[in-house]
Amino acid sequence: MPRRLLQRYLPHPDALRRRRSLRVVGHLIGNPSLWVLTRRSVATAFSVGLFSALLPIPFQMLLAAFGAWLFRCNLPLSIGLVWITNPLTMPLIFFGNYRLGAWLLDTPVREAPDRISTHWIAEQLVDILPALALGSLVAAVVIAALAHLTIRLVWRWQVSRSWKERTRRRRRLRQAVPKE
Repeated sequence: MPRRLLQRYLPHPDALRRRRSLRVVGHLIGNPSLWVLTRRSVATAFSVGLFSALLPIPFQMLLAAFGAWLFRCNLPLSIGLVWITNPLTMPLIFFGNYRLGAWLLDTPVREAPDRISTHWIAEQLVDILPALALGSLVAAVVIAALAHLTIRLVWRWQVSRSWKERTRRRRRLRQAVPKE
């Protein structure tokens, strides 16, 4: 079952509460509804985490934590999924979001010069920002919805497969027992 796999990798809430740096939010971390691994909480955590990850804003982890608290979904998954946009993947993801936004706004895509500088980025930011914001928002909503649906379906399929396997196992055991 997916729950066992996820529990193997998630931190324990008591271990996090004991950390000195997290004592300020210890009462929030200790909320049991933020640590539950159910089909609903995991699917919602994927939605919240991926939505937060695809937005070009600072403090994405705080947004994911607030979203997990607001929607009562799994906190560590929501925060962990934000790291999909890490320093290596962020330029590719945000460039794709920008291209999507430019396509939606029907504006030409700006090509980057051979040498990108902060000065060039600052000059182009006014022109790039509307397309980046729209593309990021659309991509975040679509990816979050697809992730939610996919997790719910995969979880359901896994549980169904487990039930069928259990039924087959019981049937084999009944057939193997000699009748008196």
